[in-house]
Amino acid sequence: MNIKALISASWLALLLSTSAQASAVKQTKGDFEDKFRQLEEILPTPNDYRNAAGEPGKEYWQQQVDYKINVQLDENQRRLSAKQTVTYHNNSPYKLKYLWLQLEQNRFKPDSIAERSIDFGGLGRRGPSTSVAKDGNPAQISLGELRRQQYYADNEIGYDITNVTDEDGKPLKITIVGAQARIDLPKPLKAGDKYEFNLNFAFNILEEDAVSARAGYEHFPDDAREGGNDIFLLAQWFPRLAAFSDYEAWHNKEFLGRGEFTLEFGNYDVKMTVPADHIVASTGVLQNSKKVLTKTQRQRLEQAKDAKRPVFVVTAEEALENEKEGTNKSKTWHFKAQNVRDFAWASSRKFMWDAKGYDQGGKVMPHVMAMSYFPKEGGDLWKKYSTESVIHTMEVYSRYTFDYPYPTSISVNGPVGGMEYPMITFNGPRTKWHEDGSRTYTLAEKRFLIGVVIHEVGHNYFPMIVNSDERQWTWMDEGLNSFLDGVAGREWDPDIPWGVEPRDIVGYMKSDVQVPVMTQSDSVLRLGPNAYTKPAAALNILREVVMGRDLFDFALKEYAVRWKNKRPTPSDFFRTMEEASGMDLDWFWHGWFYTTDHVDISVDSVYKLRLDTKNPDIDFERRRQEEAEKPSSYFVDRNKAEGKKLWVELNPDVSDYYDENDIFTVTNKERNAYNKFLADLKPWERKALDRAVEEDNNYYVIHFSNKGGLVMPILLEMTYTDGSVEMQHIPAEIWRRSPKKVSKLIVTNKDKELASITVDPHWETADVNNHNNHYPRKIIDSRVEAFKKKSTPKGVTRDIMHDSKTELKEAKQKPYKK
Repeated sequence: MNIKALISASWLALLLSTSAQASAVKQTKGDFEDKFRQLEEILPTPNDYRNAAGEPGKEYWQQQVDYKINVQLDENQRRLSAKQTVTYHNNSPYKLKYLWLQLEQNRFKPDSIAERSIDFGGLGRRGPSTSVAKDGNPAQISLGELRRQQYYADNEIGYDITNVTDEDGKPLKITIVGAQARIDLPKPLKAGDKYEFNLNFAFNILEEDAVSARAGYEHFPDDAREGGNDIFLLAQWFPRLAAFSDYEAWHNKEFLGRGEFTLEFGNYDVKMTVPADHIVASTGVLQNSKKVLTKTQRQRLEQAKDAKRPVFVVTAEEALENEKEGTNKSKTWHFKAQNVRDFAWASSRKFMWDAKGYDQGGKVMPHVMAMSYFPKEGGDLWKKYSTESVIHTMEVYSRYTFDYPYPTSISVNGPVGGMEYPMITFNGPRTKWHEDGSRTYTLAEKRFLIGVVIHEVGHNYFPMIVNSDERQWTWMDEGLNSFLDGVAGREWDPDIPWGVEPRDIVGYMKSDVQVPVMTQSDSVLRLGPNAYTKPAAALNILREVVMGRDLFDFALKEYAVRWKNKRPTPSDFFRTMEEASGMDLDWFWHGWFYTTDHVDISVDSVYKLRLDTKNPDIDFERRRQEEAEKPSSYFVDRNKAEGKKLWVELNPDVSDYYDENDIFTVTNKERNAYNKFLADLKPWERKALDRAVEEDNNYYVIHFSNKGGLVMPILLEMTYTDGSVEMQHIPAEIWRRSPKKVSKLIVTNKDKELASITVDPHWETADVNNHNNHYPRKIIDSRVEAFKKKSTPKGVTRDIMHDSKTELKEAKQKPYKK
């Protein structure tokens, strides 16, 4: 049995056990569903690697991989070539016969699984690449798709790997399997040992915009230099060791383009040889600043440490001069990074570079350099907000997690909309150029830049440090990070819409394209709402509605600290949040993460009750009043209107007791019965009755139904006839024995008469239908917009100027990642 089979044996046993347990509790009578059933039947069994509290177990381990790379950028050929030495530390308790590498550049080869498995039925790669006719046949193919196909036909793509040897120079067998490769070891690598090997690699750098990659080059043909200039963003650029974990063994699920990267921590020593007029931004700390920076640039960098505002290390004027000329000379930039899970860099002569120190205190990394690299196209937008956004992110995120542990945090402008790597992020928004030479930006572009920098720098915490498995559970980094970027955004300027409001997810929650959040990332139908928006909304609801801020914030910080520089799974997150808060949240995890149920709580009816005291002198008078308040009979009213005389009016001389007394007249019979009732009461019953009679409260029974299936607390707003308003929080546990319909008794003072009731008045729970949230029902406000349809001449594209409200809406909807 191989290693993966050994580790997977316990998981197979768990699945069989779970299946048996599920069968044992199969519902055969009625339709009751236990929405509060514990997750232990679903979650992995706790063990010495990951315990039941959700923290690393006493035998927890993870691998370490160190890299030493010398890489050369051939700008003219747009090609990277490198020599790489890898040291693999086997910290697992198992022997390893081979090592697996990830070869992400091979993902773009036409014969890769990713390319050959693209579905052109409407969803395409990361969005529709085709439009589909009613009969299901493609109606048209996008120009972008045609360009991508042409690019693949005209360019050689993927790795050229050579000279794979051990530390003594002896050849090693390598087997390339699509976007992965297996290196067979001469002998098994024992637990606790390490192994060093070498390889050379080269590849042609992709044009990012042509293939929608996460890295690549961007060409600027209109720059003054002959032939133009490029910005190079280099990520997924070197063969990286696949992760090997206690719960999956080798993580060798091939990269298909969506599920991101699961990697090991390690130390990096990287030298990049680039054109001498290029500026390089990189993961790690620059080791040879005297060789690659001028004395003036080094002085500026030193000044930036204590500056109030960012200081330019490379000014706009210097960057423009660099753009004008090329060079045949080269420089080698040397960076080192300790205990990071990946390494990325950027290079261009177009870059201006600003920096500002961030003093966060603490013992591990008291001082951090926040920096931004951007071309003239970034303009004032980047000058004002990029580096400041980097610092703001660290200030906010550190409060909820831990101190930022790296010496630098960088934002780079390039062709990628937004991507994250240790210490460095790629961010896309830019200013707009006008014919008079000026550059401007809209409110939407401002919001996008600040938002994407916060989001991508935030990824340094999740998953660059809290190292979750992105390929399997995208929500563990994107969802948590989207939740926190909303917190940080609202602390930047609440007048600009930030983050995820529960109302933002209602359309997806009730749609047919929703799949459970726990679905593997490559199988999700709509990744944005599934991995970003819905989990972020769920966490907001968990914090603001279910747990409260204090408990939630304490538990989230505990999770972050426990799993800093380690690899958590969903069960570790779920268990930590429960263990640290003291709350049973299995119902919440199950509903929000394992099902496609949605929130739709309806208030169906309200009954007003009065206490029947059994005292006829009280109860009969109440009934007399109630009868008098009823509408009179329309038969009687119409008879009166017609002037008809009653028999009793025509015969007044014939009468009896009942003509003088109504049916609510109290007799000794009723009083005697009441006295016997009192005599039979126990002392505590008599005391309770006397108090209830004295207080004379109103009793309201409110009937609710759960139409969406997802159990949630009921947030009840009660408005009284005197104009006062009262909120009541009914916990989700009210649904535990009746998940479809429940009733709640509300007792109010006799002077407090209910006028109306509203469920979730502030839209805090992602209730998809607010029409049934009111009692009595109310007219729902909406808008009817007048418009005149305008025709656009064929072949002409209209340039529509959006007002700021529309821009904000677009900015809010714009995805952070391509």
